[in-house]
Amino acid sequence: MKNNMEIQLIEGQYSNNEAMELLTQLIHVKIKFHENKISGQCTEEDIKSRERRIKQLQKDLYEVRNFITAKGKSISLRSTIEIQ
Repeated sequence: MKNNMEIQLIEGQYSNNEAMELLTQLIHVKIKFHENKISGQCTEEDIKSRERRIKQLQKDLYEVRNFITAKGKSISLRSTIEIQ
């Protein structure tokens, strides 16, 4: 049995709009994941940690929008998920 596995999630050239749409949707899924994990059963420390992560993801999305806007007509994206 393998000790790890990789999934090639994204690889290719995208227009600025396509890249922005794809990245926005991916980040929103991750934000929603953390929002759904916050419940009354979570410790205060866990809630604060998830809130920090949500804020960081929102900041990253803002920065990626600025970066893509400043780029040319197409964007190259590559994303691999490594499972260990």
